[in-house]
Formats: sequence, structure tokens, C-alpha cells
Amino acid sequence: MPLYKYRAMNQSGRNVTGTLNAVNVMDLESNLRVMGLDLIRHGEVRQSKVSTFLQKKITNDDMVQMCIHLQQLDRAGVPLLDALNDVREATDSGRLQDILSEVVRNVSDGMYLSRALEMHPRVFNAVFTGVVAAGEQSGNLSNAFGHLADHLKWQGEMASKIKKATRYPMFMMIMVFGVIFMMMVFVVPQVSEFLISTSGELPLMTRALIATSNFFASYWWVVLAVPVAGFLIVTFMLRFFEGFSYWFDAMKFRVPGVGPVLKKLALARFAHFFALTFQSGIDVLNCIETGRRVVANKMLAESLSMARQNVQSGTSLSAALEATGQFPHLVVRMFKIGEESGKLNEALENIGYFYDREVDNAVTSMISSIEPALTIAIGGVVLWVVLGVLGPIYDNFGNMGF
Repeated sequence: MPLYKYRAMNQSGRNVTGTLNAVNVMDLESNLRVMGLDLIRHGEVRQSKVSTFLQKKITNDDMVQMCIHLQQLDRAGVPLLDALNDVREATDSGRLQDILSEVVRNVSDGMYLSRALEMHPRVFNAVFTGVVAAGEQSGNLSNAFGHLADHLKWQGEMASKIKKATRYPMFMMIMVFGVIFMMMVFVVPQVSEFLISTSGELPLMTRALIATSNFFASYWWVVLAVPVAGFLIVTFMLRFFEGFSYWFDAMKFRVPGVGPVLKKLALARFAHFFALTFQSGIDVLNCIETGRRVVANKMLAESLSMARQNVQSGTSLSAALEATGQFPHLVVRMFKIGEESGKLNEALENIGYFYDREVDNAVTSMISSIEPALTIAIGGVVLWVVLGVLGPIYDNFGNMGF
């Protein structure tokens, strides 16, 4: 179906521009009329893969604003098509505007909103459309969009925490590697020639330093290629070997310092997605299945699959989660209290608060422990170079009687 770029006028007399898929110009004009727009000018767009790749992505903030806008309009009793048109005109994202144009057209043709959103899976994932579908069934779309807005805000905060947890350590590791590489390739070789020519038997520390420097200078391409090759091999193994992928995910949770943080992040994602879907009216089994798909860890996903089977067999939710051995006792206790009191929604809010606090503390603790470790690593290399160079020099001075 061709893609048309159009300029149209809305009911307020304001010009609106965008793109829309249509069979032909008459179909384009008809679809725009449904959206309350009068076509002024149009042109067919020839899309290339490069232009599609370079197109600005829809941000998390765009999605949050859309959900809040739809929630408020639905609460105010605005018809769905009018609300979608308002959101489409209000958004600053051209790509989201184009997608909402197609959503409006499909909804106007009688399609459910959730089904119209499912036709754009790269923007609206299964969780998003599932919550909207639950809101349609319950007749309360405003609550569904409210839950989605809160969840998207949490996702943004979580992404910020993950960046905080990874950016600085990665930057410092690159700096450490860069310092070692520069010293071994450029600094030590210049000094080593002087030491060899002026000294007799060099100390073991100095000989090791010179040997390391010679290796870096002669095989620098190996030093640079090994990390890249290792990354590519691991990526290939993760994609095509299920057993290796499971082992790798299990190992990540056991890495000192980093593993507990990764596990808390994964469990936090499960807890929030479970809460989002359950509070939207989705049954417990589907809530567990949704959470299982988003944890991004095969070992944890397998444990949640077992929990789902146990719940399906009649085991209580808290007992099934406890049997996985992945959840802290306090979290299992919160689930149990929520089940026994019939107030699982409140329990899920407490669990979400618990994990938010735990992730914050874990990230802060990890960063505070990585900083001195990397500083010590840089200091150790510098000390090795200094002692390896100055040791023989001082020995020469001593032999000369200074």
C-alpha cells in the first residue's frame, strides 16, 4: 500500500501535515475526512531502508504523554475517535502521529483499539495491547491507560538506573584498558631501551614489564581483536545454542558484585509487569506468563514457567513463587498476605516499592564498589611501571656511588 505525505486542514482551520498509507488518493482523502481533516496537498513518499533507519524513534516520554492524554480524555467522556485524533495532533513525534493516523482509520472501520494497536508491534508490544484489551473488556479504558502511563514512567526510571549502573563502569574499564595500552605500546618501549643498555641483570619485575610491553607492541592487533572476537562468539553462541544461553544467564546472577544487581533488576521487571497486568484485570496465569517473557533471563524464565504450572495445578501463587527459590522471603510473604487478605493489589504495590528501593541501593552499592576497584587497577599498573623503571635506575646510581 503506497505511503502518502499530506497537508490538510482540521476543523479549527489549522494546517496539519503527516503521512498515511492509502490505496489511492481517493482513499487517502476519505481516511482524512474520517479524521476530521480536509486534504489540501498530497504526494507519494518513496521510502528507502536508509530513510526508515534514520527516522527519529518514538521515545518513552512520547508514549507516556499519549497514555496520559488518552486517560484524561476518556475520563472526560470524549469519544474514542475524537480522543485519538486529539492525541495525534498533540504529539510532537512525527512517527507516532503517522501510526495514530492508521490507528484512527482502523478504529473508524470498526476494529477494536487493541487490535489496531497490535498492527504496530514495534511501538505497542504485547503487554501494552493486552492491557488495552483488558480495559476494553471491562469498559474502563481510562484505568488501563493510567496503569500504562505509570508503568512507562517506571520503565523510564529503570532504564535510567541501568544506564547509571553500566555507563560509568564501562567508561572506567575503557579508560583502564586505554591507559595500559598506551603505556605498554608508547611509554615503556622508550624506557626499556635505556634500561637494557645501561643495566646488567634486570629485576624480574622489570623483565616482566618489558616482555609485556613487547607483546603489546608486536601483537597490538591481537589485544584489540580478542575482545571483539570474544563478543561476537558469545553473541553467536547465545543466539544459536540454547544450553549455552541458559548457562550464560545463570552465570550472570553469580558474578560477584554485578550478579545480585542483575537479579534484582530482572525480578523488579517481573514484579512490575505482573502488577500492571493483574491490576488491569488479567488472570494470574497470564500475568505470570507476561512476566516470564520480560525478565530477559532464561534461567529465571524457566523457574517462572514451573511456577505457572504449579499455580495451574492448584498451588497458591505465593507457594509456587517460593518453590522457584528466586524470590526473597519477604517478597513471598507479601504475596501470601495479599492472597490471604484478598488485597493482592495492595501487596503488589508494596512489592513494587520494595524492589524499587532494592534496585536503587544495589546500583548505588555496585557503583561505589567499582570506582575504587578500577582506581586500584590503574594505580597498580602505574606503580608496576614506576617500580619496574625506577628500580634499575636506582640500582645503577648505587653502583656508581651516588
